[in-house]
Amino acid sequence: MTSEKTETTTETVDTGTGPARITWHPAQRPRLVLAVSHGAGGGIEARDLRALAAALPAHGVTVALVEQPWRVAGKKMAPAPKALDTGWRGIWPALRAPGPPVIAGGRSAGARVACRTAAELGARAVLALSFPLHPPGRPEKSRADELLGAGVPTLVVQGGNDPFGRPQEFPEAPEGTYDLIEIPHGDHGFAVPKRAEITQERALELITEGVAEWVGSLG
Repeated sequence: MTSEKTETTTETVDTGTGPARITWHPAQRPRLVLAVSHGAGGGIEARDLRALAAALPAHGVTVALVEQPWRVAGKKMAPAPKALDTGWRGIWPALRAPGPPVIAGGRSAGARVACRTAAELGARAVLALSFPLHPPGRPEKSRADELLGAGVPTLVVQGGNDPFGRPQEFPEAPEGTYDLIEIPHGDHGFAVPKRAEITQERALELITEGVAEWVGSLG
């Protein structure tokens, strides 16, 4: 598809845990909104979030990059999961305001939030980028129940060398529970080493192409 030139806008939204911020990357004729938030160790400048914001509007998907209240407030550490969920719930009315169905998404901790709240908020689907299946080196501390309990179509995009859970560690589940795309050699931030057989640019293309194909299947 050809790229669409649209104006990026920023919106501040009050939530139960403080102001959050949404940066809108609108499609000209949107059929879906993809709302994606950051993880506990970074913001919306993450390479995968930026790549999706640049690529998906041409596919009829408005991308909303969501900064959680703790990040907007300038704090360096994310709060407890309950507070993250409260902030996300507070943002949801603004995400639904444009009209199209909303895909709840996020990277790392943001993916957990999206999974935990998808059913109650009426999300069309969930996009889980670098889902932290377990803490590094602690596979016994599995968070698979959050992923499996999302209750809506779910896509996991996971780096092949992600210490928070490599693709082969993810549990088998009934068909339709979730799909998984592996980014070869990618770490938790989808960085690939220079010695890998794919470039960093190609790794990001695999993410955007895979997500674009998946959202196309959602109707």
